[in-house]
Amino acid sequence: MKELENKIIEFVQKRGWDQLEHPECLIKSISIEAGELLECIQWDNDYKTENISEELADVMIYCFQLAYSLNLDVSTIIEKKLIKNAEKYPVKEF
Repeated sequence: MKELENKIIEFVQKRGWDQLEHPECLIKSISIEAGELLECIQWDNDYKTENISEELADVMIYCFQLAYSLNLDVSTIIEKKLIKNAEKYPVKEF
């Protein structure tokens, strides 16, 4: 996962976009891209996988950028959240 994060950061830095990105802007961008993901299924259930994958990638790229800007390790925060969710939602109850 670190290799992917490095590719994203390199892409952003080469274009100078990292100078413009603050956590609040990245969070707004995540929300905007999530809205575009929702538009993929807004009017019908004919899922166009290519469109969905592109919008999902946009959301995830911004999430990686946000984590990087806040010095958060993506693997670590996901693992912590999975542990927390496992405690909150034990298998025997579902």
